[in-house]
Amino acid sequence: MKRVVCPYCGFGCSLIVENLTVRPDKNSPVNRGLLCPKGLRATEFISHPERLKKPLKRENGTFREISWAKAMEEISSKLLEIREFYGPGAIGFIASSKCSNEDNYLLAKLARILGTNNIDNCARLCHEASVHALKKALGMGVQTNPYEDLERFKVLLIWGYNPADTHPVLMSYLHRARKRGAKIIAVDVRETLTTRWADLALLIRPGTDITLANAMAHVIIRDELYDEAFIERNTRDFMEVAMATRKYTPEYAERITGVKASLIEQVAREFALAGSGALMWGMGLTQHVSGVENVLAIINLALLTGYIGEKGGLYPVRGQNNVQGAAYMGALSEYLPGYVELTNGEFRERVMRIWGVGSIPMERGLYLTEFFDAIENGELRALYIMGENPVVSEPNSNAVVKALKKLDLLVVQDIFPTKTSRYAHYVLPAAAFCEREGSYMNSERRIQWSHKVCEPPGEAKPDWEIITMLGRALGLPGFDYGRVEEVTEEYFKLFPELEERSVEELKNSYGFFLPRKRLYTWGFPTPGGKAFFNAVEQILPWETPDREYPLTLITVRAGSHYNTGEMTLRSPSLVKLMEEPVAYINGADAERMGIKDGDEVIIETRRGAVSVKAVIGGVQEGTVVVPFHFGANVLTNDALNKAGTPELKLTACRLRKST
Repeated sequence: MKRVVCPYCGFGCSLIVENLTVRPDKNSPVNRGLLCPKGLRATEFISHPERLKKPLKRENGTFREISWAKAMEEISSKLLEIREFYGPGAIGFIASSKCSNEDNYLLAKLARILGTNNIDNCARLCHEASVHALKKALGMGVQTNPYEDLERFKVLLIWGYNPADTHPVLMSYLHRARKRGAKIIAVDVRETLTTRWADLALLIRPGTDITLANAMAHVIIRDELYDEAFIERNTRDFMEVAMATRKYTPEYAERITGVKASLIEQVAREFALAGSGALMWGMGLTQHVSGVENVLAIINLALLTGYIGEKGGLYPVRGQNNVQGAAYMGALSEYLPGYVELTNGEFRERVMRIWGVGSIPMERGLYLTEFFDAIENGELRALYIMGENPVVSEPNSNAVVKALKKLDLLVVQDIFPTKTSRYAHYVLPAAAFCEREGSYMNSERRIQWSHKVCEPPGEAKPDWEIITMLGRALGLPGFDYGRVEEVTEEYFKLFPELEERSVEELKNSYGFFLPRKRLYTWGFPTPGGKAFFNAVEQILPWETPDREYPLTLITVRAGSHYNTGEMTLRSPSLVKLMEEPVAYINGADAERMGIKDGDEVIIETRRGAVSVKAVIGGVQEGTVVVPFHFGANVLTNDALNKAGTPELKLTACRLRKST
């Protein structure tokens, strides 16, 4: 019987696993004895017959088995050859939000010692816009408060996020908050379980989030509902926001957002007068070309009211079990571990001393979402992918496939064959979450240890061990680890808050917060120690509906599904819970096109087409909503925001009944 961190969402539930049977951990301060359906069935995919068991090499269009020693020899030789001919910038690495801190730390270390900052992970697709905005405004790009604080705040503003579907256990915190008198306000472009449950729901037109946030700020400033003492003591540039939001009256915002001016007034006042509050958001806010500005706009609301530290919190809640950890461990092309800039001389020296090297590259590498254009233009020649499936998860999937086919070397390290591994030159079998030891960081920045329950199948190995083998084969210094705990001890040395901590202490507890449990109670890690207001204006989407493509396509998560489906689609119990992929269509649109509930429809964009069944209702006129898990990214556009996050929430499309 072992304690294991759930392999699904970023909430960080603790599971008790015995003989691959799961039960909730009643002592966990995170999930408190609760689990969602995915968590309860977390181990079902472990014994699936399609598990990868031996290294594979593609020859003449088919895969054949190869020894680990031969695979490492050939992969390392090809990487070194590409580096010699094209430079280290011709090599890219994709880390994994499903792998441990140790795995991601080592892959980032390997990339940088090899000479490239082309190391990134799928945080780029979801909350990297949040990271950039939070870092710009507050000094750190992370969730500010623990989950437990949600229960004591008086207002919870949930924006572009549907926790009832995507983080069901988190809803227990929101229910307790409501019982204690908290007001729940939800903003979204469609009806969801969360908007129906909320006290107040604002259904806005897609892409108008900044206008709504600025209108709320307008009311708060106009009616002098802001926390003047907090603003004077802790912030800068208040007047810039005050001036910029003057034109965003509730009446003006009603014309743009579709939300009645009276409701905007009510929500702004209730939010400001509550006395304490949290802002929670998801990819409905970040996956836009205006994603960074969207987040800055709602951070302004927190700064106006002083809802920071003890009085409030900002919650960019994470979608994968270690997306927070992967980013924090340095698997981002513009940051060292801890979101420290590559140009920070003091921290660079610390990293190089611990790694035993004399230099690491300083210029930011390619964003994950820039990799595929770089392959097309010959800039990137080799790609090493650990535990990710970009053929399904990246926007404009056809372009991704086209790029992968052009690589001189593609290595995929995973637990199952995937749509991405079809194009690999080498496929390496990895251990799944309960077949290895390691640490994970959840959304609230709590690092927890996950224990090994069973052995991996065949010759599959833990990711950290595979990376260690590759580092040795490449002749890189500092890859002589014999146990995963040695990797943990090394990354502990990077952070002053962890230097005095031990791995044994981590193993025997429910985790450590990094850097600490609650941020910004004493100030901000910015120049001058103050938070920054940021005046932002409404930004148009990259692609808008027109005569040829008159509708707006929005992609969402499905409650019983996870990411690209490699685990959930191989879990028999979860497959039974799943509905087939569908498109949600407004009733008026459906009537106009002669579409009835259950009809097969074809959704087309400038990039591709998919065929799904129609479900009528639950969305605004002019919008079509589809889960992204089943290949919908063949439709989406690949326009990026300032943080490199794609605009997956707004794509011009057309719809027709299948004949």
